[in-house]
Amino acid sequence: MAKRSIRKASKSYDTGGFKTLLKRATTEMLILLTLRKTPMYTYEMMNTLERLSGGYLAFNTLYIAIYRLRELGFIDETERVISDNNRVRVYFSITESGQDYLGNLVEEYKRFSEVVDVVMSASEIEQGA
Repeated sequence: MAKRSIRKASKSYDTGGFKTLLKRATTEMLILLTLRKTPMYTYEMMNTLERLSGGYLAFNTLYIAIYRLRELGFIDETERVISDNNRVRVYFSITESGQDYLGNLVEEYKRFSEVVDVVMSASEIEQGA
């Protein structure tokens, strides 16, 4: 029986794809979290997430997630404002069903994170043994 060789990841291995998948998986939750306190327009949401994450989370576009949340009734357009440079700012706010959905997302995220932490801790203990 032939031995299989296992490639080890080099120190320069790019994890950007993993980061992208994590961002994609949590985008809706992060949008709803930002809208919990006050209505915002899309660019304002992007800046808020970037600021709160210390620049780690920078979203090129949230539009797809915003349209999905809107279609599902989790956010509503609250007003349209013309800015100083004649651009239309569409403000969104979270709905009551969006609050419920957010609660479920946060609960599931916490459960998932706890399980990942347990598995990682167990793996570290087994490696040290």
